[in-house]
Amino acid sequence: MDPTPIADMKFETALAELEGIVSSMEGGKLELEASIAAYRRGMELMKHCQAQLADAEEQIRILENGQFKDVDRSTLEAQ
Repeated sequence: MDPTPIADMKFETALAELEGIVSSMEGGKLELEASIAAYRRGMELMKHCQAQLADAEEQIRILENGQFKDVDRSTLEAQ
């Protein structure tokens, strides 16, 4: 069975699969070819998760005076 296309995955699903890959690789029980394939899949999952987190950051809004506005990152970091 082919793995689920990464582009179609929700963040939580992709992260769970990535955690599983890391666990199996840390266990040292994968053969070389399987390790390489797992590493490639893991890197793609990581990129997908990072992109989804970046998108979520951009969508964060603060309600101020009845209006939504983009979050000023420098203001949040100063708090």
